[in-house]
Amino acid sequence: MKRTLVTGLVLGLLAALPATAQVAGAPHPGRLLASNCFQCHGTNGRGSGTFESLAGKSAAELYKELQEMKRENKPDDIMNVHARGYSDAQLQLIADYFSKQPQ
Repeated sequence: MKRTLVTGLVLGLLAALPATAQVAGAPHPGRLLASNCFQCHGTNGRGSGTFESLAGKSAAELYKELQEMKRENKPDDIMNVHARGYSDAQLQLIADYFSKQPQ
């Protein structure tokens, strides 16, 4: 219940922000969280070919994939380990950040 409330609040705040607020002001609230992904998936999610590029993908699809990775019981899988380290609200912010990046 608490997690659902936090996720709802985060999504509500994101929806309330005008698109220009992210360009003109502070960085996207998911950028710092997403920066953990940059080493493998490229800066701002623009991969170099070795790993999947995440920039410009659907936020809903990215979030769904991250949720699936989080639920899997694969402790030796690096994506499982990373996904389990984030709350659902944080995963949503990461997905939203990458969806807004140019390919």
